[in-house]
Amino acid sequence: MKSFVISFLLLVLFISCEEKEENEGYIETVAGKIEPKEMGLTLIHEHILVDFIGADSTGYHRWNKDSVVQRVLPFLENIKSKGVRTIIECTPSYLGKDPILLKKLTELTGIQFITNTGYYGAVGGKYLPSHAYSESARELADRWIEETHHGIEDSGVYPGFIKISVNEGSELSPIDKKLVQAAAITHKETGLLIVSHTGPWSTAKAEIDVLLEQGVDPSNFVWVHAQNEKDFNNYIKAAEYGTWISLDGIVWDVEGHLERVLFAKKNNLLGNVLLSHDAGWYSPGEPNGGDFKGFNALFDELIPLMKKEGFTQQELDLILVENPKKAFTIKAK
Repeated sequence: MKSFVISFLLLVLFISCEEKEENEGYIETVAGKIEPKEMGLTLIHEHILVDFIGADSTGYHRWNKDSVVQRVLPFLENIKSKGVRTIIECTPSYLGKDPILLKKLTELTGIQFITNTGYYGAVGGKYLPSHAYSESARELADRWIEETHHGIEDSGVYPGFIKISVNEGSELSPIDKKLVQAAAITHKETGLLIVSHTGPWSTAKAEIDVLLEQGVDPSNFVWVHAQNEKDFNNYIKAAEYGTWISLDGIVWDVEGHLERVLFAKKNNLLGNVLLSHDAGWYSPGEPNGGDFKGFNALFDELIPLMKKEGFTQQELDLILVENPKKAFTIKAK
């Protein structure tokens, strides 16, 4: 009887541990699922390659993967030496997203890449496929859900978040609203985080209103390019919704990002802040991929300034390790 009780208790403990692990969720990288604790120091908004030619002309024929690898490898080795373990690669469909390229870079560097599903509506829809206009939000969501469950094309790579974008304005255009609705449907059925190229708070608020109508908690939404918001008090409003505030243009404006993280620190918003460069951008069609911008301004410029202003290592780890892990963890549906 005693041995039976012990065996029963061990079984209960095993099941409990399994359930706990499932509840904690996972991170979907281009090389497969990892535990959230394996994510480590993360750059949450970068680009390896971006093809600006337009949705009707882009495709894998536009670049040579080996040439891209040769160009970007030194930049990746540089940030790996600074402790970066994961890069959220935000290039969307029809703008140069290449999951096989990212998988190859993971194999060569050990850096974990996370790619996406979704469509990019900004720049007047230049990067939207024609079916984005004719299909309903449900039909678009079904495409993104299909990628989530069965992989991107035949790559064997699965998306780890939803990447959309909208045009700036306090009211969303019909196509932009549809993209947000499609993202909401996809999130509800897959658990993927919604990451939206946005800009000012007025546009972010319009997106949040759509998400609320769709029954999505705004804590599952990343307000991308929040550094473009001039009124810092709107960061407080975003945090009240639980929204992630993505300050992701360091390479373009170090001092402006310092101002914003100082405001966030002063107003207890650091638990909602994400930080990155929006750098990289190998450009097909340009000699040697164009003027590729590295990912080191955070480490060489911004962090030293933050430390001078009193930021602790614990606060840096919150922004660069804990917040990305919390934001991008996919909970079982």
